[in-house]
Amino acid sequence: MKFLHPVLLACSVAAHATWQDLWVNGVDKVGTCVRLPLNNSPIGTTDANIRCGSGSVMSGICTVAAGGTVTIEMHQQPGDRSCSNEAIGGNHDGPVIAYLAAVNDATKDPGTSWFKIFQNGLVRTDYWGTDVINANCGKQDVKIPADIAPGDYLLRAEVIALHVAGSVGGAQHYVSCYQLKITGGGTAKPSGVAFPGAYSPNDPGILFNLYGSYSTYVVPGPTLYTGGGGSGTTAPTSAPTSTPTTTKVSTTPVPTTTAPSGGTLPKYSQCGGIGWTGSGTCVSGTTCTKTNDYYSQCL
Repeated sequence: MKFLHPVLLACSVAAHATWQDLWVNGVDKVGTCVRLPLNNSPIGTTDANIRCGSGSVMSGICTVAAGGTVTIEMHQQPGDRSCSNEAIGGNHDGPVIAYLAAVNDATKDPGTSWFKIFQNGLVRTDYWGTDVINANCGKQDVKIPADIAPGDYLLRAEVIALHVAGSVGGAQHYVSCYQLKITGGGTAKPSGVAFPGAYSPNDPGILFNLYGSYSTYVVPGPTLYTGGGGSGTTAPTSAPTSTPTTTKVSTTPVPTTTAPSGGTLPKYSQCGGIGWTGSGTCVSGTTCTKTNDYYSQCL
């Protein structure tokens, strides 16, 4: 359950963000293949731009092999990749989601049939997919399913901010599309959903009171496609779940102050990665576990 101070509510108006960069297997593809939105403002659930944001098609394509990993990257202002600034601030809590759509030409086509390959919703009490990317310098790894057929695709990255989603029409969507060419020998061609149309303003993951009492959250949209080893809900602090569209959370408090003997960094805290300026070792019973080059965590 979140509590929003009036000052934070006022600040949240300006705390918008944009998916603006992409990494392929750890290689920075900045400016190469993203349909960068015109601004960092949110999109409504039924707006036409919810498909790919307001960005226009571009000439570049990023190539990735099926089974490989891409990293989507979000920041509040264009070109600001500073890890000292939150990727999306202003209490804009909510899920991080990624979709793919097969197209004939990624530099021209709009994408009409989208299948979900990643989601990270409510990780634990008061900790969301957006908190994960904020702790990870705006980055989220997404694995491309290993069994999908080669060809041109659009990768749709999305945050749904829930801070004013307690009333119909309040959910805020932040969306960009990346133009990909996926290689490999797969044959799967998953069915998908249309945008707009995949979400309803009254879906439980869209109409949601962030400041009420809850222990679960239903990530909106279709069932997660996990064929060929897709990324599912894998994220720095998430746990496996047998229900693809629901993330359950533990009510056990996470230690944030006094640490047991054996180290100074409490469980779930960052312990390493490019750009990390902290120090110390993980508390007894936890290990500094690498998620990617930019984020290691006591788990």
